[in-house]
Amino acid sequence: MKIGFIGLGVMGAPMARHLADAGHQIVTVLNRSSLPNDLKATVAASPAEVGRASEIVITMLPDTPDVERVLFGQNGVLEGISAGKLVIDMSSISPIATAGFAARIRGAGAGYLDAPVSGGEVGAKAASLTIMVGGPAAEFERARPIFEKLGKNITLIGENNGAGQTCKIANQIIVALNIEAVAEALVFASKAGCDPAKVRSALMGGFASSRVLDVHGERMIARTFAPGFRVRLHQKDLNLALESARALGVALPGTATTQQLMNACSARAGGAEADHSSLVRALEILGDHELSNGKE
Repeated sequence: MKIGFIGLGVMGAPMARHLADAGHQIVTVLNRSSLPNDLKATVAASPAEVGRASEIVITMLPDTPDVERVLFGQNGVLEGISAGKLVIDMSSISPIATAGFAARIRGAGAGYLDAPVSGGEVGAKAASLTIMVGGPAAEFERARPIFEKLGKNITLIGENNGAGQTCKIANQIIVALNIEAVAEALVFASKAGCDPAKVRSALMGGFASSRVLDVHGERMIARTFAPGFRVRLHQKDLNLALESARALGVALPGTATTQQLMNACSARAGGAEADHSSLVRALEILGDHELSNGKE
């Protein structure tokens, strides 16, 4: 199958590589990223050309405006697709915008799925991503063999476009608040005179155990903040959560507080590009204590 793949970043490149290794012909367009040396792909001149050359077009881009530009800008995918083709957006973007994007693609006779992912660079490389899908069941079944080359936990959240993006926002809320909780607990324990590494080890054996405590707790203690998942991307996701919550009339107080802590981290030089586990730095400033000190 000819698959268009637009967005060969940290996540997109290994995802496209898995599809190529499975025997699919990859068509791409280069913008911010160069073609990885180990990815066999045809480079097209524009997203429109990718749309014309491909049966399925996958986008894996940073934010809502990026997806809008690639799909609907000059020489965008919409200009190249035709009836019977399928667009799958695997970016993490606005659920509200997604519904509008789907309607425009469907107006050209093509299908549309929103299928954001969780699992980060590690999951992308291991083809173990969690994939949350919104769109008609028939289109989901058509795309399932593709998803199975990229992930393990694949769920059709709902048949309305935007359902997948809503689930991804829920995921990002949970992850962000867990990072904040782990950071808060470790700063507290450390300033009280405990070794944060021993506290983390003890908590890993109890009900407080979590993947965030395991991975990000270790990063906080070791001061290894190379991404990972960048603060600026999690800021974007929490902004989407708060915007959607306002539209729904839902209060997200914990999300709002955690977003402010991420804003504080982002304000530091280079902070926006650090791993989101670096949120601990904001709490360290508030507590006048750094975990690496080990004691007051």
